[in-house]
Amino acid sequence: MNAYINAIDYYLPEKVLTNQDLAALFPEWNAEKIFAKIGIEQRHISGCNESASDMAVKAAEKLFANNAAIKREEIDFVLFCTQSPDYKLPSSACIIQDKLKLSKNAGALDFNMGCSGFIYGLALAKGLIISGAARNILLLTGETYTKYISPDDKSNRAIFGDGASAALISERESGALIGDFVLGTDGSRANDLILRPGEYLYMNGANIFSFALEIVPVVVRDVLAKNNIDSEEIDLYVFHQANKFLLDSLRRKMNIPEQKFFMNLQFSANTVSATIAIALKDALTQGRINKDSCVLLAGFGVGLSWGANVLFY
Repeated sequence: MNAYINAIDYYLPEKVLTNQDLAALFPEWNAEKIFAKIGIEQRHISGCNESASDMAVKAAEKLFANNAAIKREEIDFVLFCTQSPDYKLPSSACIIQDKLKLSKNAGALDFNMGCSGFIYGLALAKGLIISGAARNILLLTGETYTKYISPDDKSNRAIFGDGASAALISERESGALIGDFVLGTDGSRANDLILRPGEYLYMNGANIFSFALEIVPVVVRDVLAKNNIDSEEIDLYVFHQANKFLLDSLRRKMNIPEQKFFMNLQFSANTVSATIAIALKDALTQGRINKDSCVLLAGFGVGLSWGANVLFY
């Protein structure tokens, strides 16, 4: 049995923080300097009372509204990737089940992953389908990292934005066939990106940069081998949208042609677990992914963790 991404959509909060706004807060910066360094012009900020589950519900409602063939009563499992849960308990996925009025026979599960979270979610969803535990899975991501960032932390405020995504993963042969995975973790580096109780988000940008340059080329090589394909067969590479400088460095190191490398963080920023899903939707909308396209996904970051997968359209 196989598993497929049948449809995908996303939601970004209404409030926007522009580079001009940041420059006004930090006079030593200017809007042009910020964009040149990280490739982001604006980031979306969740409202004071807007939770990660609120955003995930809005992304899911868009998915249902824009895809008539997807019926909420057919959803039999909800997977919610977040590091911004509404409560310590219950799980946000249970709250989402009620907000979306899904069947009470549907399973509901949160999992705490960050930048590689969408890849891990695809792996979990595929496993549930192959095992026969579910047939139609709503895979959601949602993050409100901006609530964890110090007002004085200009670097992280420039990089991170809030957002959510929704995807239908099912056994139905429609959309993208989900190929084989490569997953990994190095918890010895956990302190490089961490949120300790009572503190603000901490990120050692230099160490994360070095980690990504070290691990991503290996992960891409391994996932190509696991799926028995060559790099020339990949039509589009969609990586976690960390920042432009890191993505450009990875592309050059791996000799990936620009026309095969997708970036869309300019207007949505780094939304952590939602970036790959948002990028996939934008690539589809822009016609960068077509029938018979082969797309390589790679996520990397907090954990530190990584994951890669190939989609066959």
